[in-house]
Amino acid sequence: MKIKNLSQVLEGQPKYRYAQINKFLFQDYISDWDEASSLPKKLREELSVACPLEIKAEVFAAEGRQKTQRALVYLEDGESVETVLIRQKADKNKDTDYDKADDQADKREYRNTVCVSSQIGCPLGCTFCATGQLGFLRNLSSAEIVEQVVFWQRLLKAENVQEKVDNIVFMGMGEPFLNYPEFIKAVKFINNPETLNIGARRMSVSTAGLTEGIKKLAGEKLQINLAISLHAANDSLRQKLMPIAKKYPLVDIFKSVDDYIKKTGRRVMFEYLMIKGINDSQKDAENLALLMRKPLYLLNLIPYNDTGRFQTSSRETINDFKNILEKAGVSVTVRLSFGSDIAAACGQLHKNISASKGRR
Repeated sequence: MKIKNLSQVLEGQPKYRYAQINKFLFQDYISDWDEASSLPKKLREELSVACPLEIKAEVFAAEGRQKTQRALVYLEDGESVETVLIRQKADKNKDTDYDKADDQADKREYRNTVCVSSQIGCPLGCTFCATGQLGFLRNLSSAEIVEQVVFWQRLLKAENVQEKVDNIVFMGMGEPFLNYPEFIKAVKFINNPETLNIGARRMSVSTAGLTEGIKKLAGEKLQINLAISLHAANDSLRQKLMPIAKKYPLVDIFKSVDDYIKKTGRRVMFEYLMIKGINDSQKDAENLALLMRKPLYLLNLIPYNDTGRFQTSSRETINDFKNILEKAGVSVTVRLSFGSDIAAACGQLHKNISASKGRR
């Protein structure tokens, strides 16, 4: 989707054209300018040449019970980035986070969450992460981040007029806070009532613990959710799993999180991958409990998606781990594992496809 020439094409047009086009692109989700029937034919022809709307992508769908889909979106420079659509069966009794004013919500079978990437590859090199094995190529622009959301919105529209993206998580390829200006620009664009109009509370960002980014986010007038990739209860193990932890020790991360909570009053989620024989012992659970017993801390245990180097903890181990935490008074949940059959570990699909095509 190439709309950087939009202002040039609209030069001399009435000001209301911008509002019209925003609605067509980001609320009606047209994929061809001919669908914008209220625009003059000549203008549509000019826009088709200067601002083509095609988004080139490959979609990989899970089979069976899962409704997860993963896509590679190809960018203007020929590079690609991955994004995921997670479709969960709607639970009317538990859907308290959704907008009561959404009069279509009770008619939809699924709640749709889009996971977007903020970088091509990642410079952090976390040992458990497939994206880290790719290395780092470049940051994405805010437009390239938004394009991932638009892609899935178009797909849902094509399948069912009532379906739409409900939530967005910045948990794909890359570290969002290393691309903070473009990340926050994308958040504000997505949140804008004149464009995608998705509430900030329906957006979440995950960071490896970059304290500068946590501080910046606390200063934004946005109620976006914050998640911290923790994965270990001590600095020694965390540094082995996440080299960036040498720069950001746990004491600094928790201080930044507590300052964030004090300033915003918002709950913070801590993500903890359950990796067999690495961080899933009884002692790990006990040490983690000492860190997590705070009112606005929520711990999310995540079954690891195998990337070849590590294995996931058994279900029994995860349940025992969770029980230890609960008995210690920790707010803890276990995330269901989505998309493992389509290589849904972060960056895994991009790695597999690149290898099969002889790319880097």
